[in-house]
Amino acid sequence: MVREKRGNIHRTRLVVLSLAFLLILINPFLNYYLELNFIQGWYQSFGIGKLWFVSPLEGLESLLVSKQIFLPTLIGMLLPVCLAALLGSVYCSWLCPISFLHEILDFLRKILFRKKWLKDHLVLSRRTLWYALIGEIILSLILAAPLFVFLSPPGLVGREIMTAVFFHSLALEGVVVLLVLGMNLVTRRFFCRYFCPLGATLNIIGSRRKLRVIQDLSTCTECGLCDRACPLGLTPSLGMAQSAYCWNCGECTAVCKPGALEYQWGKKGDAETAAVVGQGDAG
Repeated sequence: MVREKRGNIHRTRLVVLSLAFLLILINPFLNYYLELNFIQGWYQSFGIGKLWFVSPLEGLESLLVSKQIFLPTLIGMLLPVCLAALLGSVYCSWLCPISFLHEILDFLRKILFRKKWLKDHLVLSRRTLWYALIGEIILSLILAAPLFVFLSPPGLVGREIMTAVFFHSLALEGVVVLLVLGMNLVTRRFFCRYFCPLGATLNIIGSRRKLRVIQDLSTCTECGLCDRACPLGLTPSLGMAQSAYCWNCGECTAVCKPGALEYQWGKKGDAETAAVVGQGDAG
């Protein structure tokens, strides 16, 4: 029974990803053909009635570029920031349309090539993610424009759908989405691992998250399945599920037969695991 519950995490995540994608897929049709505007935008700036949610990175960029404190932007950022602070980067693993498209590609790959996991051909330093965030913010300040607002891959997915519905065409920026998905052939979630500044922002906010995947070292059989299952190429067997890089997708818990990895609220790993996490972050 416990094993079955863990396996449901994978299916539940796929269902949530699918519903989140379906929302931004059908919303432009409702806006255009039925003039139902109660829900507007996509997961970059998303509105339900008069309540708007703003991506933390896009909001930060806008504030820095404009050099003004805009209260609606701060209010719009509040819920996403609180969500990341409590649950970590769950937007990336449970809601992001890029993650949904990656899952579709993984499903097709398993059918066509009969390979359960894709080999990582190019592995970079984990710190590359922080450099990408810093570089993106500096470039936005130099150009005096919120760069990620225009070139955010998750935002571009929603924007391309809207452009197709409203103008019956596709924007050139959609090539960025194809490039991001194509990188998955080189290394699983290559862009998400090393170059997504939004992911880096959420990782920083969620570095002290309350919901974590905790490892029971006494139960671990060192089978390595959790390491192979991690989309980000982390090593949960060495405690990296507790690091800032983990996006709480739960895939490692789903394949852990002895139950050595499980979600827990408000707990941190033991000293041994914490020490290994520090070693993993250095890579």
